[in-house]
Amino acid sequence: MPTPSADELRLRRELAAVYRLVAHFRMTDLIFTHISVRLPGPEHHFLINPYGLLFEEITASNLVKIDLDGNPVEESPHPVNPAGFVIHSAIHSAREDAQCVLHTHTRAGCAVAAQEEGLLPLNQISMEFYGRLGYHSYEGVALNLAEQRRLVADLGGHPAMILRNHGLLTVGETPAQAFLRMYYLDKACELQTTAMAGGAKLVLPAPEVCELTARQLAGEDHGSDLQDEQAAGLAWSALLRLVDRVAPDYTN
Repeated sequence: MPTPSADELRLRRELAAVYRLVAHFRMTDLIFTHISVRLPGPEHHFLINPYGLLFEEITASNLVKIDLDGNPVEESPHPVNPAGFVIHSAIHSAREDAQCVLHTHTRAGCAVAAQEEGLLPLNQISMEFYGRLGYHSYEGVALNLAEQRRLVADLGGHPAMILRNHGLLTVGETPAQAFLRMYYLDKACELQTTAMAGGAKLVLPAPEVCELTARQLAGEDHGSDLQDEQAAGLAWSALLRLVDRVAPDYTN
């Protein structure tokens, strides 16, 4: 394999770190689901997991580089999940800011994806996605190219989407941003399924409070007295220290 550029090597390591973190937090589905990152340059190449490896086996060097047609750009002993290509290539090609795309089949995410009302603003964590979450109806395993335009339309400009009867999806300008969004989207789903399992009547904050909270958590203009612009960077640094401890071979 050709020696990667400094930018590509950095992105390979960041993406491999995200795969290991998804494994660590038990958001995997054996060898299925996928995380991809777009590489710099006009070619629109991106990196995706080698189909057949568990997420805990993924390293910077064994990620597969493919083009928007799903063709390997460089020699690799590993195939690519065709459903991963359909979902990820569509979003990468449509959204310039969607540099990283992360998809999961978690227990809580799949449970909420089967609920008619979708994600409810039950908690501060859930409110990050208030008015900022797309929904895509289930069309079967994502093996049909015609579904791509509907996926893109349903995601719109949102940072995240619930794939009905399927799972969760987040995008980010960086692997770190996509992972943090997925961590909290899945956590919001866990909180919802737990709250609903209790059978008690649920309390929902007023819409204006939900919108304010969403703006605060998204770093948008919210007019509050104080700002916290360090949170995401500090959280990602802490996560990198974690993956350095539990899976130091991810950089290989």
